[in-house]
Amino acid sequence: MKKLKQTIYELLTMSDEQKAIEELLEFPPAKSINPLFSFIQNSNENIKWRAVRAMGKVVAKMASKNLESARVVMRRLMWSLNDESGGIGWGAPEAMGEIMAQDERLASEYKKILLSYVDEKGNFLEHEPLRKGAVWAIERLSTTP
Repeated sequence: MKKLKQTIYELLTMSDEQKAIEELLEFPPAKSINPLFSFIQNSNENIKWRAVRAMGKVVAKMASKNLESARVVMRRLMWSLNDESGGIGWGAPEAMGEIMAQDERLASEYKKILLSYVDEKGNFLEHEPLRKGAVWAIERLSTTP
């Protein structure tokens, strides 16, 4: 597992992002998802954003073969934003937005939840950096054709 995580990290640092994502998509999605979860939380903004974009592609590929497994990823991202999770959920709103931008079925199922993260009467994210991530995700989703 550590070798796979290191390989995915090396792909995320490649100069040619498109080629890196193509290579990443050769891995079984279920194997690459856990390393990507760790990299969407990376303090290096370049790594974080590449991981967000890669997660969108990987989960969309996953959804094309097994929609329920993609839903599990979405629920895991949602859980990471829940106070009860014990975590903070860094990168989770952005990953949700990118995933939904890549798969309209997931967007139709989860967009209301994403919107609730910026609604004071909903699941409002109190922590401003997380809320900014949710705003970015909403913008990303709204610019998808």
